[in-house]
Amino acid sequence: MAEIMRLDKFIASQRTDLSRKDVKELCKKGRISVNGNITKQSDHKINAEKDIVSVDGVEISYNKYIYIMLNKPQGVVCSTRDGASPTVLSLLPPELNRKGLFPAGRLDKDTEGFVLITDDGELAHRILSPKNHVDKKYYVELLKPVEESYVEAFSSGMEIDGGDVCKPAQLIPCDDNPNACHVILHEGMFHQIKRMFEKLNNKVTYLKRISIGGLVLDDSLKPGECLVILHKDVEKYL
Repeated sequence: MAEIMRLDKFIASQRTDLSRKDVKELCKKGRISVNGNITKQSDHKINAEKDIVSVDGVEISYNKYIYIMLNKPQGVVCSTRDGASPTVLSLLPPELNRKGLFPAGRLDKDTEGFVLITDDGELAHRILSPKNHVDKKYYVELLKPVEESYVEAFSSGMEIDGGDVCKPAQLIPCDDNPNACHVILHEGMFHQIKRMFEKLNNKVTYLKRISIGGLVLDDSLKPGECLVILHKDVEKYL
């Protein structure tokens, strides 16, 4: 079904730097075109999926939803706003920072790695819903070496502080570092991995999320960098 909407709504939904009022002024000045024709009416109806809309000669690509893979650095919070610390949204380049974006899930402030940012609420619910069991994989470095007993402790579903009982998880020791391992969780309790290792009298010194479902953090992304993921890949791997 065609996505028919007002021109000002379309542009404002795709460009966070332009309000509907801004679009109206740009139209009056002849700076907006639809299919190559200057349009001076901001309430002009367009087919968002087919019509070519340009502002100052720059085409605006239409995406009903956007999916962004971010490699979150330490010191950044997974929130849409925070008065004291930078947020994941503040790391996005202007061309990707559109209205309605939010992180689909959270990472602790001092944890690095994959955060999925989107404006697709249905997808976010699917990722976060406990009944869907979307796996999250982490790389973990510890103060003390990984012990063989940890594997069974994680797989059995341990009880941690506060009486919380974790679902069975997978721990995979790293061959090249005795103090490192990978952990696969099927849930996301508050500080869960840190609390699980504290239960085993060890301490997490470094934590990074490297995958969500079948989506793996791109190795080329430096902390603070991001890229857009295609919708078909999101549907395939999540």
